[in-house]
Amino acid sequence: MKDSIELAKGISKALESKKAENIKIIDITSLSDIADYFILATANNPNQMDALQDAVEEYMIRENIPVKNIEGQIKDKSNWILMDYTDIVVHIFDREAREFYDLEHIWKGGPVIEL
Repeated sequence: MKDSIELAKGISKALESKKAENIKIIDITSLSDIADYFILATANNPNQMDALQDAVEEYMIRENIPVKNIEGQIKDKSNWILMDYTDIVVHIFDREAREFYDLEHIWKGGPVIEL
């Protein structure tokens, strides 16, 4: 079984394959017990948000990692999809939501992992 950082990098590649923008992995292990890594990605439109969610789900199913919870699915007309895989939390935003919530600033104490 892959460790959390390997899975996070695999998720990032899955997002990249669907043309997600500004993908970042933030290591929050020293900041919080809620997860090890946050992955942030930006989508250009609702169809791409849906495709990004599907890409993450497909990758994690192949890795045999069940999703704990998904909030804000695009079918709900959301501008932010949160996918909780316990050790990894994936955030897929539209451009405006990413700027508004500014998770990079909130979690600035966590190092960004280079892809």
